Amino acid sequence: MSESTKEFPELKVGEVVTGTVVKVEEDQVLVDIGFKTEGIVPLNELTNLHIESSSKVVKEGEELSLVIKKVDDDEVILSKKDVDTEKAWKDLEEKYQNNEVFETEVKEVVKGGLVADVGLRGFIPASLVETYFVDDFSDYVNKRLDVKVVDLDKEQNRIILSHRAVVEEAETAKRDKALKSIEVGQVLEGKVQRIANFGVFVDLGGIDGLVHISQLAHEHVKKASDVVSEGDTIKVEVLAVDRDNERISLSRKKVLPGPWENITNRIQPGQVVEGTVKRLVNFGAFVEVLPNVEGLVHISQIANRHIGTPQEVLEVGQSVSVKVLDVNEEEERMSLSIREIEQEEEEKEFKQYEKEEDQSSFQFGDLIGDKLNKFKS
Repeated sequence: MSESTKEFPELKVGEVVTGTVVKVEEDQVLVDIGFKTEGIVPLNELTNLHIESSSKVVKEGEELSLVIKKVDDDEVILSKKDVDTEKAWKDLEEKYQNNEVFETEVKEVVKGGLVADVGLRGFIPASLVETYFVDDFSDYVNKRLDVKVVDLDKEQNRIILSHRAVVEEAETAKRDKALKSIEVGQVLEGKVQRIANFGVFVDLGGIDGLVHISQLAHEHVKKASDVVSEGDTIKVEVLAVDRDNERISLSRKKVLPGPWENITNRIQPGQVVEGTVKRLVNFGAFVEVLPNVEGLVHISQIANRHIGTPQEVLEVGQSVSVKVLDVNEEEERMSLSIREIEQEEEEKEFKQYEKEEDQSSFQFGDLIGDKLNKFKS
């Protein structure tokens, strides 16, 4: 049948047809829809997004679903955008109803947020992009984000998306999972997230726990930053878990070697060490000989004479030399003596005195002897 006698289907405005792209021009696309002339898809009927060239959307040989916008003599105007729009609205309404998370690509940075391709122009307000403040969104162009629809209004042509909601839901799920798995007594590794006056917050993998400043070290800590820094990975022991209020108490001190651990490798009976008087009680004095290691000087071991109270000889803060009498690592007890050092000093002085006396006697005898010998001669 010749072209002139061939019968072509009657085209109606609003009808959806299928066509094949035969030519892609800068500002339009020509499509074979089985009609006597090729249909035209103008640039502004290709997509809801802003584009500068038809080649950004379609390529030759591609099959498209199109709606007839206008039939005028031998010219047929088609729209890909309208078909995509209807399909997109239906798809978005379903996603909105199901609270579905899906992936989309950011196409533009505009005032107040981002434009994403969801078959339509979806808008992600700046406040719904991340859980933190973003100063410059330029890196987000062409980036793929997981989002969910948070507001949808077809009449107003409004599509509001949120990436932040997806992140927050994921963090909540992660936090719930972590909270359920953490038990008292567990030793965990975590990263120091934030330092406060009263302690440090440690990320345990989805949920933060608090190490109170009193639980940071065995020794007294004035400032938490003196012991740890933000970003440090530390080991902690779980002290308490309050699942209702999502609070976890931790201790770094409990996983550190105690001040008494392997004490006999550092201090042994018979050794004389320097210490500081920490406390005075009626039965003696407690002297710190190593950080957080105190020993007792019983009142009977304070002086080489009878005393009524330790305060007669000692005062808090005083530096003293003490002799180690006994060390018990298991019971964290140490017996010390000041008296024994004094006795040893006295004995040493007495021996020195005797030695000097002997030498004096010897020298005097020699002198007398020499004179006698001279006299005899």
